[in-house]
Amino acid sequence: MIQIKNVHKVFNAGKANQVNAVNGVSLDIKKEEFLVIVGPNGSGKTTLLDMVAGSVFPNSGSIAIDGEDVTKLPDYKRSKWIARVFQNPVSGTASDLSIIDNFRLAAIRTQSKGLSIGINDTFKNQVKEKISTLGMGLENKTEQLMGTLSGGQRQALTLLMSVIDNCKVLLLDEPTAALDPRSAEIVMRTADELIKDYRLTSILITHNLKDALKYGNRIILMGEGLIVKDLDTEHKAALKQNDLFDWFG
Repeated sequence: MIQIKNVHKVFNAGKANQVNAVNGVSLDIKKEEFLVIVGPNGSGKTTLLDMVAGSVFPNSGSIAIDGEDVTKLPDYKRSKWIARVFQNPVSGTASDLSIIDNFRLAAIRTQSKGLSIGINDTFKNQVKEKISTLGMGLENKTEQLMGTLSGGQRQALTLLMSVIDNCKVLLLDEPTAALDPRSAEIVMRTADELIKDYRLTSILITHNLKDALKYGNRIILMGEGLIVKDLDTEHKAALKQNDLFDWFG
């Protein structure tokens, strides 16, 4: 599904503050695989995710999605495959619009400007049904402005909106880092259910070692712009939390 071949990324090349963020990473992520990436700050994991998303281009190497070379495609041209949930809940929603308006925008995200999805009763009921699965009581507040909601509520809704337009790849960029424990649990549970229900290929970056153990069917450790460890489903299932602590030791 996603083929990353020998990608390098250098920031501020030739300057005193040059950063070699990713140093020749190759990675083959299979269809419906849920990959978890861990590593210390500065290990290159976010830069790698940015290159998959198309918000950063590699200096060399290639990236393909579903058999198509996307190495030089910007993020908006990858939207037919990719949805992304950021660390900051504000990044995925329009604060001045209602919940239902945000869902409408998400529903037409990858469609041509000549197409539209109206907010009719059918659409409203579909959205309410999806929102009710969160257990947050928001299904009867779809006219409420998104900006009045808590970070956890917005992040959970962002997750639902991310899959409304038939994406194939879901990128989760530390989605619970800014949330309280209860909201974080809801967001991760929802993400896991959506990935399974929609049979998505997904990448999660997290510093939460409990989430790294609990979710996903493959885990890699990055360090100094390289993949240091790569564990498949069987070996990941055998991991203990102390093992992950030792990785960072």
